[in-house]
Amino acid sequence: MESKTYHVYILTNKIHSVLYTGVTSNLTRRVWEHKQGLVDGFTKKYKVHKLVYAEPFDYVFDAISREKQIKAGSRKKKVDLVDSINPQWKDLYDVL
Repeated sequence: MESKTYHVYILTNKIHSVLYTGVTSNLTRRVWEHKQGLVDGFTKKYKVHKLVYAEPFDYVFDAISREKQIKAGSRKKKVDLVDSINPQWKDLYDVL
């Protein structure tokens, strides 16, 4: 049986004024959907489709728990998290 990897991810807009945290079992496809405007709601409305953070998990429960932890944190904590692995806030989608 093939194991799945789940990702918690953070997207932002062009000027980094908005942050969105999500979880997915297919990071490449999900970010592509955001970039194409196929996901109705917050990310489409605010043009949030620049991948600046991704964290892999082997188990969906762990990924969902981490997503909730990140979402519960302050904006500063999210910014610090992104800065810790991507200080230039480059679009990580380009290297997936």
